[in-house]
Amino acid sequence: MNEETRTRFLASIAKQVPAERVAEVHVFAGIRQGGVESGVAVIAVEKPLPLVTEVAEAASIETTEAVVVSDQLADESAFVADEVVATEDSPYADVSEIVQELAVDVPAAAEAPPEPPLSRYTIFSARYRHTLKGLDRGKWEVSVTEEADAPLLTVEAVVRGVQRRSGDVEEASRLSGDEFRALLPIPVS
Repeated sequence: MNEETRTRFLASIAKQVPAERVAEVHVFAGIRQGGVESGVAVIAVEKPLPLVTEVAEAASIETTEAVVVSDQLADESAFVADEVVATEDSPYADVSEIVQELAVDVPAAAEAPPEPPLSRYTIFSARYRHTLKGLDRGKWEVSVTEEADAPLLTVEAVVRGVQRRSGDVEEASRLSGDEFRALLPIPVS
């Protein structure tokens, strides 16, 4: 695909997806058959963040008295639990010893920060069809379809799989969101 076709394809994509949220674009090489050129791209778009005001309004507001009562109940229940577990007559005495032994080894694992969840993106596929010869010469069609909700690692694996199965010698070109926006004819902020 030449640069003019590529720019036109990317501009058509930007009209159908929010260009400011595009994280990356994988553009496959165009194919010419009979007087028609066609091509495919995979676009990963960041999901919109939930509005903070909605979450704040949904949270219940606790009074100072409710917090104090809650803390007192938590302290008392911990004290009672310690007394029950500590008695030798308790059927849970063996369990408390096992927990104490395990607690010696667990802090190293417990101190490790939790793995952040993989960010998920809305994945779109885009296809263009450009008629080069014949009665419909110059006809340009583009379709953009929402395909999935996935992390970027999955998108890269799918792109590699498609290249391997199709036997393409040329790799799909990967554009970051900033590179995508820079290639658009009208800059997007």
